[in-house]
Amino acid sequence: MSNKTKIDTESNFNNWFDSKYYHILYKDRDHDEARKFITKLLEHLNLKKNMTILDAACGKGRHSIEIEKLGYKVTGIDLSKNSIKHAKQFENLNLKFKIHDISIPLGIKFNAVFNLFTSFGYYNRENDLKTLLSIEENLKDDGVGVIDFFNIYNVKKNLIEQENIIRDNINFNISRKTKDKLVEKNISFEDNSIKYSYKETVNGLNLNDFKNYFKKTNLEINEIFGDYELNKFDLNYSPRLIIVFKKKSQSN
Repeated sequence: MSNKTKIDTESNFNNWFDSKYYHILYKDRDHDEARKFITKLLEHLNLKKNMTILDAACGKGRHSIEIEKLGYKVTGIDLSKNSIKHAKQFENLNLKFKIHDISIPLGIKFNAVFNLFTSFGYYNRENDLKTLLSIEENLKDDGVGVIDFFNIYNVKKNLIEQENIIRDNINFNISRKTKDKLVEKNISFEDNSIKYSYKETVNGLNLNDFKNYFKKTNLEINEIFGDYELNKFDLNYSPRLIIVFKKKSQSN
């Protein structure tokens, strides 16, 4: 391949999330924050030890690992082959990882299903409902679910439109914008004289959007939090939109 060749991979969503560059850019994600959040969340949910939990869109497994350490049986799923390959080194009797699309039911029912760190809302809005219905199918009756999404109002208000981040001597140029009910992040950089361009696009979902989705399921929203300390959700100031829900029993 000739020098300065540009690789435009916007058309293939999974190329970015499964590429080595995705893992380089985000290698410093806060494991301590993940541990504190998981500990607080599980204490709040009061789930019994040894219950089964599905970590849907687990990435490299940082949340799954912390959940298992607290005494639960965890299955982590993700479409990224490289993420699952990394996560598998931490497997044990109570912690398993597999490549799987979260919008397709596993055929196994769990006591709880977690979808964390804005791992919802990719692709189109029809797929959002498909994913939520898959979560429902993966839950036992009266099982508990959690979706951890960004607060779109806070994102718009505090959007960093342009940013440069250097990782492993690679200068990642990142631009962000909101348009057409989407949050779009463009990542461009050069490595070994080859230029790369990737795009992350997430549906700009607000609380009402989620409520409308839930109306089309057998899931019921129980609580809404606004950050990883589980403080009350504030539309204007909360950084996160954390939805705790329950699957209604068939007798309801």
